[in-house]
Amino acid sequence: MEWVRQWGVIICLGLVGMGLVGYGVWDQVKPREVKVEIIKEKGESENEQARGEIVVDVAGAVEKPGVYKLPSNSRIGDALVLAGGLSANADRSWVSATLNLAEKLEDGEKIFIPDKAASQHARDSAGQLVSKSVSNKININKASASELDSLEGIGAARAQAIIENRPYSKIEDLVVKAKIPQSVYDKISASISVY
Repeated sequence: MEWVRQWGVIICLGLVGMGLVGYGVWDQVKPREVKVEIIKEKGESENEQARGEIVVDVAGAVEKPGVYKLPSNSRIGDALVLAGGLSANADRSWVSATLNLAEKLEDGEKIFIPDKAASQHARDSAGQLVSKSVSNKININKASASELDSLEGIGAARAQAIIENRPYSKIEDLVVKAKIPQSVYDKISASISVY
């Protein structure tokens, strides 16, 4: 009878030990609850979050031109997707050279995609795109240094800065990207375009 008690205690201790080991293994392999914390992107203003949506105008050589509502953190590429993409007659070389599809959109912005025919009419005898549009505005995305230098307050150094910071999706980008002073921008804004 004594040996049954001794073996019984050993067996009980063995079962308890196996239970603890089994629990430890199960604790390692069972699915765990994961907490996800959403961190706001740096630079994103409270105003953008509160606004939630922006409205942009997509025009020109796209499948479905129109005015579209997008989330406030949308990019130019997102707007083109909503507009059905580029049409068959879109000037794809202009798009790849001029538009930054990853650029963030702002509320009220317009995106214009020229077609091949309009671009052909805007080419000079050497086959290069002419920087002046039909309205005689200087296209800051295509103008030569001498054309830019002809603008009031733009000298050789500022013309070079404009060229080095291309492409521009809107003329206001000159102030931010090319560091053109606001006073100079105000003087030339009526004489320049991005298309």
